[in-house]
Amino acid sequence: MFCKQHDLIVSDQELAVIEAALHTQSKILDVQASAGSTAARSRLNEVKKVLASLAQQKPTEQNPRRRWRGFPWVGRARLSG
Repeated sequence: MFCKQHDLIVSDQELAVIEAALHTQSKILDVQASAGSTAARSRLNEVKKVLASLAQQKPTEQNPRRRWRGFPWVGRARLSG
């Protein structure tokens, strides 16, 4: 099955709202699917595919912040025995 693809211009804030709404929808559908709804299960699979697609297409940060993980010399220190 081939789907037409369209280019959309969406701001980062709008994309975050859309992604949060899809996460909420997936939680709702998960509850419905666990209750036995096959329609909810198939819709949940579609929503998960869209979320995965968004995650792949999301631009990565150019300079990710480095996390401070303690004292850098501790890992290199040798204990004298």
